Amino acid sequence: MSTQDVELELTGMTCASCANRIERKLNKLDGVTATVNYATERASVSYPADLGTDRLVETVEAAGYAARVPEPTRNDEEDGRDPLAVRLLVSTVLSVPVVVLAMVPPWQFAGWQWVSLVLALPVVLWGGLGFHRAAWTNLRHRATTMDTLISIGTLAALGWSLYALFLGSAGEIGMSHGFSLTVERGDGTANVYLEAAAGVTTFLLAGRWLEHRSKRRAGSALRALMDLGAKDVTLLTDDGERRVAADQLGVGDAFVVRPGETVATDGEVVSGSSAVDTSMLTGESVPVEVAAGDAVTGATLNVGGRLLVRATRVGADTRLARMARLVEDAQTGKAAAQRLADRVSAVFVPAVLLLALATLVTWLAVGEPAQAAFTAAVAVLIIACPCALGLATPMALMVGTGRGAQLGILIKGPEALERTRRPDVVVLDKTGTVTTGAMSLVEVLATDGTDETAVLRYAGALEEASEHPVARAIAVGARERVGVLPEVTDFVNEPGRGVRGTVDGTAVVVGRPGLLTGQTMPDDLAAALATETARTTVAVGWDGAVRGLLVVADRVKDTSAEAVADLRALGLRPVLLTGDAEPVARAVAAEVGIDAADVVAGVLPEEKVDVVRRLQREGHAVAMVGDGVNDAAALATADLGLAMGTGTDAAIEASDLTLVRGDLRVAGDAIRLSRRTLGTIRGNLFWAFAYNVAALPLAALGLLNPMLAGFAMAASSLFVVGNSLRLRRFSARAGT
Repeated sequence: MSTQDVELELTGMTCASCANRIERKLNKLDGVTATVNYATERASVSYPADLGTDRLVETVEAAGYAARVPEPTRNDEEDGRDPLAVRLLVSTVLSVPVVVLAMVPPWQFAGWQWVSLVLALPVVLWGGLGFHRAAWTNLRHRATTMDTLISIGTLAALGWSLYALFLGSAGEIGMSHGFSLTVERGDGTANVYLEAAAGVTTFLLAGRWLEHRSKRRAGSALRALMDLGAKDVTLLTDDGERRVAADQLGVGDAFVVRPGETVATDGEVVSGSSAVDTSMLTGESVPVEVAAGDAVTGATLNVGGRLLVRATRVGADTRLARMARLVEDAQTGKAAAQRLADRVSAVFVPAVLLLALATLVTWLAVGEPAQAAFTAAVAVLIIACPCALGLATPMALMVGTGRGAQLGILIKGPEALERTRRPDVVVLDKTGTVTTGAMSLVEVLATDGTDETAVLRYAGALEEASEHPVARAIAVGARERVGVLPEVTDFVNEPGRGVRGTVDGTAVVVGRPGLLTGQTMPDDLAAALATETARTTVAVGWDGAVRGLLVVADRVKDTSAEAVADLRALGLRPVLLTGDAEPVARAVAAEVGIDAADVVAGVLPEEKVDVVRRLQREGHAVAMVGDGVNDAAALATADLGLAMGTGTDAAIEASDLTLVRGDLRVAGDAIRLSRRTLGTIRGNLFWAFAYNVAALPLAALGLLNPMLAGFAMAASSLFVVGNSLRLRRFSARAGT
């Protein structure tokens, strides 16, 4: 039986257990294999052709969630107003006066409690609707999460407040909450908990909104990859050239690629010659010379002459599309870690519910009035729903990410933080990460009797007339060292070899050593040329002899060696991974302090992923630092991905952390800040629970005065805020 594949968009999931539940339901269908990704809110499903997607959607809906088959033209970017953001904004505006009135008795005017009720009702019932729906869904499946506790706690606080207002003494005009912080039994019918219900709902909505915003960006890596491809192309037909959309190309079609244009799809050069910049895909810093018969890859950049190309692969078969699938597979296989609070709640929530029930039964069993028993049981539920828990993660995350932004570090959510503590190996891309990613003139060698300035003047003048990247590097270097360059006449470009021309009346040749085979090569230059295997060498000759050599290379960044030492100090073993040639890679590794045994060179993008996976199979947790499209899949596959902000959008979106500046030292700062922020979140979560756990026995014994409960909740929140604000003092080691 034939099978088909589909990606379902899911909504309604609130934690990793929701994703597991949907996955189990789908996999129970005959012939269906499904993988649900909580981070991207998508399900990858392989199903029998005769089953139909409607059955898949119905199965998801039967589990209590929503699903849809995405439309091909649908834009995944946020469009219009975010409903969750609207709920958060409205809830914040309504809940602030409720909390202030409850906690500042001098402001409690006559009838303040009724005003608080009007303001709190929409916050709890409408603002917290997502929590209540999730709790109901979990209840139907006999499961409990923090949503269960949030829903029960806020509804219990609201319900008891309604009881106290309408049937108790709390609704009397002129009633106020005093400042008594004693531990004693009291009349629960005189107390309202509206500030707890509204405040908890708003705080947790803020946390959900931060999480939601992070997840909405999960698919951006794929969009960034596909956006690299050409949108239109010059198609060559019997009637001449015409511009068409790139997706209309078919295998065998001939198309024109002019200088500065992106190659539309994978193909073979029919005619023409040029230099093609493949660094976006391969990491190779030197452009590749291509001529008739050579293969070219879609999304690479033509930086030289005009090419006529015949398409060999289009659509999903292209190398760019395969890389996009690699990124997608890597992201699907790296599902977001379940929240720490969710893990604790697996034990905490059932325990609290049992304690509340035990409190009610015990009080009734010993002959206490039903009102007192119910008051104590509700107090257990109210105090167990910690206001500080809603601040624990988002507050630390906001302060940590804010400080990171000041230092040029962008952190993509709590899952990224959790991953920073695991790696013991850091894989470094070479081009654009350890090196500048741009060709530079690094050395000038002149033979005996020849002035170095003359070599630079003649070579610079000729290369300034060329558009080749190596030529541009020489021209820029020459201008920086000798100033204004002379005019050139009789200029001739020999594609793939070099250039010729007349400078100051002298016939000069600049190019690959093979272009100057008819000229005498001095012994000193021949010896230097023989030893120069790791960098690009250009020969300069006139009057029948080679007069000098120009060495061009992708220069190592000044801070890279310090950065590698810093990463070692963090317990990470650096590995250099590059698509460049091995001699080049080994030279760079030696310069920055990476062991020769930890150099992996000459790898394709697919092979970079394989290297990361091999290290993981060997038991290592791998961090990856890169900047190119060729790094995107490896960044997504690694346990922790760090992208240089000076690199491509595909690399940035596939990473966990983005280093805005091109300074590799920031990688060490990013890991330190992330670990510090994660430690703060853990501390916040511990104390958020600890305050409430400590107060639970008092609530169960009926000794929890409402103002003491409010004070404990405020104290725990203030602790979380203060602990989080300490992250603002984090100092970077890299210069800012």
